[in-house]
Amino acid sequence: MVNGFTIFGIKIYFYALIIIAGALLGAFVGTREAKRRGFNPDIVWDMLPWLLMAGIIGARIWHVLTPDSTILIDGKNPYFLHPLEIFNFRKGGLGIPGAVMAGVLALWIYARKKKLNFSTWLDILAPGVALGQAIGRWGNFFNQEVYGMPSNLPWAIKIDEAHRLPGFETVERYHPTFLYESIWNLLNMFVLLWVARKFKDKLKPGDVFFLYLIIYSFGRFMLEFIRIVNSPIAGINSNQTLMGVIFVVSIIIILVRHKRVDKTEAAVE
Repeated sequence: MVNGFTIFGIKIYFYALIIIAGALLGAFVGTREAKRRGFNPDIVWDMLPWLLMAGIIGARIWHVLTPDSTILIDGKNPYFLHPLEIFNFRKGGLGIPGAVMAGVLALWIYARKKKLNFSTWLDILAPGVALGQAIGRWGNFFNQEVYGMPSNLPWAIKIDEAHRLPGFETVERYHPTFLYESIWNLLNMFVLLWVARKFKDKLKPGDVFFLYLIIYSFGRFMLEFIRIVNSPIAGINSNQTLMGVIFVVSIIIILVRHKRVDKTEAAVE
């Protein structure tokens, strides 16, 4: 499968173009949400370069700290053995959890500097982040990576022999986990947009973002069961464990926040 094209001797990968497209379309959704809430939509475009740079750096750091099992060298992290490879972005290796965490940190810094309400802007950007993830996952399709277990389902995808993992050299078709996650993230976006409008009078700032975390982490947690490779730390699937923690903690936070509101309203009455 073709994964890019060459211009003036420089290889342009579809993965990079898809990531950029996802960021731009996600930002566009953010501008629509900002405008709907009465904010200047240009703020989204102003913060986008900072959030994007932070997201890429965070995604790389997460990958470096939690490399998947296929690139370990005698069970050891290859980046600790060859530190310069950390900066070799062209070989790939980005982790979405790191992108989200770094993006949130960058937004917090930006909001403090510009005197914006951090929680409100988390809510504004959350649907766009989900869309960006939905689009970005298609980069895995062109790279023939992050696919799932062997499958004979009608929608199973064929993986070229060069991209098959050890022990699966003779298996051609696999679960398209990139597609499952893309669809899940797209649904996440629509749910967030609907909730933000349907329950706007009952939501607290930050609720939409926590709902984003709940939906995304649940989907990612379940998908880890059908992925061939994982990112082990001390024998534990780090990504799946993190998603489970985020799912539970986010639910608790929302419940506690609204329980406090209910108690306050009852006391006033």
